[in-house]
Amino acid sequence: MGNDYEDSLSIDALNDRIAILEDNIRQLIEQAAAASGEQNESRIADRINQQNDELDRLIKIRESRQKK
Repeated sequence: MGNDYEDSLSIDALNDRIAILEDNIRQLIEQAAAASGEQNESRIADRINQQNDELDRLIKIRESRQKK
């Protein structure tokens, strides 16, 4: 699922990275709301999607660890 580095992160470290990603997504959404121009909006939407994918992946790692 993740790489060796992420697999070795503690739950606290995972929670910290998840919080950072959530904040990044919030900031990107604010930028998207203020952006003008299709190119800027598309670039921001791509970044939001990448951040969401990373967030989903880390949440799955965290959930699998909490079940153990």
